[in-house]
Amino acid sequence: MHPPCAQYPPGVTRPAVDVVAPLRGERSELEELRARLGRLRLRPSDSVLVVDNTPRAASAGAAEPGGVPVLHAAERTTPGFARNRGAARGSAEWIVFLDADTVPEPDLLERYFDPLPAERTGLLGGGVRDEPAAPGAGAAARYAYLRGVSDQEGTLRFGRWGYPKTANAALRRAAFEAVGGFREDIRAGEDADLAYRLRDAGWQTERREHAAVVHRNRTTVRGFAAQRAVHGSGAAWLAERYPGSFPARRRPGLVWWGIRACAGGLASAAWNRDRDRAVWAVIGPLDDLVFELGRSVPNQRPLPRRSPWRALCLVRGGS
Repeated sequence: MHPPCAQYPPGVTRPAVDVVAPLRGERSELEELRARLGRLRLRPSDSVLVVDNTPRAASAGAAEPGGVPVLHAAERTTPGFARNRGAARGSAEWIVFLDADTVPEPDLLERYFDPLPAERTGLLGGGVRDEPAAPGAGAAARYAYLRGVSDQEGTLRFGRWGYPKTANAALRRAAFEAVGGFREDIRAGEDADLAYRLRDAGWQTERREHAAVVHRNRTTVRGFAAQRAVHGSGAAWLAERYPGSFPARRRPGLVWWGIRACAGGLASAAWNRDRDRAVWAVIGPLDDLVFELGRSVPNQRPLPRRSPWRALCLVRGGS
């Protein structure tokens, strides 16, 4: 049983909410995101905002007038910076953070607060469902769907180090501000870091699986691998800051395991004429290998001046 939420007067079914969605992408992606968020069912005290974290000229990034407003904030291209800038523009009691590649249902906000959270709950983990990919879909998309790579259970299952992804999460503003919001100097792992700081400050986490969004996964192997490398970079940063949270695996043993798993899986897939087994046999080991290799990539932004990765990122237009 939750303790009573006396802060809401009789007849009020949920608190006011500010919805914030950061984006790094093309103009077409910006307009598509605005259209999706524009379908959310809002109340007069709610707000919704897209934070454009993409470095570009103001004229190139200007959004169409009307509809969901856009805040251009690319002074630092990290998700934590974008989310903090968006949160600072609102004043509602709760902030719902959504990733740009999610699709929310119109009644998402009502679902979040049914039931109302306990008074010491600072974080609500909404549901995240992987976008369905048919058996004939691309290998990366099919693997992501089969494995459920975006499902909240993937990170909540870590026991003491479990946390809900901010692809779909609600933060009580008082708790969010009390711990200083997201770290702005890292490109991955900021959601886990915030969850751990909230826990250490005495705030609780509740799950809201019925307040779910659909997550659009990467459709190419290259895009999927790049994303997993970023996640590995974040895991290494978290393991250093929170010892015991995300221990590394021995790479030589992992490589040999990957080779054996791929070969055995492909043989089994061919024998059974099972494409899904073949997809799992190839992408599964690649997933684990790229994640571990990503640990060697610095997570800080901007990159340290002496980092060997700095020159490569600057050539590619990053930081």
